Amino acid sequence: MSKQYASLKEGDREFAARQRMFFVASSSGGEVNLAPKGEGGIIFPDGSTVLMLDYPGSTNRTALDVEAGGSVTVMFCSFDEEPRIMKVFCTGTLIRKGDPRFEESVALFPDGDPEIVRQVIRLDVKGVENGCGLSVPVMRFERTREKGVRHWAEVKAARGRTGG
Repeated sequence: MSKQYASLKEGDREFAARQRMFFVASSSGGEVNLAPKGEGGIIFPDGSTVLMLDYPGSTNRTALDVEAGGSVTVMFCSFDEEPRIMKVFCTGTLIRKGDPRFEESVALFPDGDPEIVRQVIRLDVKGVENGCGLSVPVMRFERTREKGVRHWAEVKAARGRTGG
C-alpha cells in the first residue's frame, strides 16, 4: 500500500538523487505529456521545492503546461534491488534567462551552465506518494549517452542559439 504526505522527506530526496533516470508528466488539460529525463538535471533545495534544468531541443511541453497553470508529476523508480516508486505531485513556475533568479538557480546544480540552459522549471511540491515498486524490473546502468541532451545544448550554444 502506498504512503502519501505533503512534502519530500530527507530520505525521499536522497532516494531521488540516486536515480539515474526519472519521468516527468505534465498536463494543462487534454493530453498528458510524459518524458524520461536524466543527466543530473534535477535537484531538491528543500522538501517543498524541486528544480529542473530545461535544455533547448526538447519539445518544451512541460514548460508550456506549467505556464498554462497545469500540474506536473515527477516519478522516480528504483531499478536496483530496492523496490520503490516515488511520485511527486507539483505545480510550477518558469525561471527564464533574464529573470534575476535564473543564474543563481542554475548555479545550484553541480554542472549547471547558464549558457546552455533554456530555463529552470521550479516545482512546488503539493504531495508525495511512495509505492512498493515490486513490478519494476531490476536493471543495470551502463552509461550516459556520449552525445546526450547536454552535449546537444552545448553545440547549439556554441553556434549562438540557446532558445527553444
